[in-house]
Amino acid sequence: MRLYEFEGKQLFKKFKIPVMESRLASNPDDVYNAFSEFNIPVVLKSQVLTGGRGKAGGIQFAEGANEARTKATELFKLTIKDFPVEKVLIEPKIEIKQEYYIGITIDRAKYKLVVIASGEGGVDIEETAEKSPDKIVKFPISINEDLYTFDALLIAKKIGIPQELIKQGASIIQNLLKMFKAYDAKLAEINPLVLTSDGKLIAADARVSLDDDATFRHKDLAELNVEHRHEEGEMTEREKQATEWGIPYLDLDGNIGMFPGGAGFGIMGNDFIHHFGGKPANFMDSGGGPSPERIANMLVLLEENPNVKVICGARFGGISRCDDFAKGVLMFLNNHGLTKPMVFRMTGNMWQEGVRLFEEAKAADPDMFKQIEFHGIETPIEEITKRAVEIAQEVGT
Repeated sequence: MRLYEFEGKQLFKKFKIPVMESRLASNPDDVYNAFSEFNIPVVLKSQVLTGGRGKAGGIQFAEGANEARTKATELFKLTIKDFPVEKVLIEPKIEIKQEYYIGITIDRAKYKLVVIASGEGGVDIEETAEKSPDKIVKFPISINEDLYTFDALLIAKKIGIPQELIKQGASIIQNLLKMFKAYDAKLAEINPLVLTSDGKLIAADARVSLDDDATFRHKDLAELNVEHRHEEGEMTEREKQATEWGIPYLDLDGNIGMFPGGAGFGIMGNDFIHHFGGKPANFMDSGGGPSPERIANMLVLLEENPNVKVICGARFGGISRCDDFAKGVLMFLNNHGLTKPMVFRMTGNMWQEGVRLFEEAKAADPDMFKQIEFHGIETPIEEITKRAVEIAQEVGT
């Protein structure tokens, strides 16, 4: 669960990580009033759950109250990577002498936490790691260990924090780790940690992602007005609808709607789609033994997605029954209707009965199946996904 910058900074303050005084605004008039409180040049920072806001024009500076309101008006009209700007954080503008990067995340290969630091902050750390790996400091640490002061001092020294501020830099690193553990975080970044022209270290930005399965342990998040939200960002309307229906669903950026029988094929099928040159529009899981109503709702999500050009599905009957799968598809066709090509395959438990239901429905209403290709065990799953990619390419031309 990713936090907004202002939420991350609230946690920073609890752990004595220095941040600037700030105000949160929901409209341009709020920004005007906040400037009047500061009465010095300010920075206006769009609060969105994604990176790259600076490049998208989501960070602006203002010298006066009227200028702040004018620029805020434009910010509130912005949409950054599909995220509309609904809040703006106002902070005093600071003169920056140097920028650093401090981050903590999980090394899943080694089952450890890792402190990552660099003397080059304010840019994508991935870019620095790729172009100048020698400028990245990595310090692994076991989850049940603390970061010793002498190790934190060494990290601060290696990234170039001035001698007179090394103790403070080390304290910031240690406190960031304490916050990371205390709130079951998956990622905590200060990028940049800035050295100001008057010799102070300030966390100028905050990126914090918490394990959403552990947020129930942290009742104080509600006191900070931190609301539980969908993993790394805001839900799309389809993701919200899927949640109401109890269907695990995630929108992606492709045009092939994936209609799997379970998470296993959901993952494998998406890989096959990429292998054959296509792009999946979603990830989805039906769960074990889904009802026909659940199957029908899964198809509604794909049919009503304007990005989907073709639907690709498969059902391997184990706990689930292929005849229930067929009943769900037929329920969708009768109640909702299909406007897009669909290709799918059934095999396993009751697959012959499922095919029989489709054949009977097709004989009774051939028009309903004009855009549908259904297959049984004789057709490999690779051929189904390959065919879906071909159809998507044909529709797209």
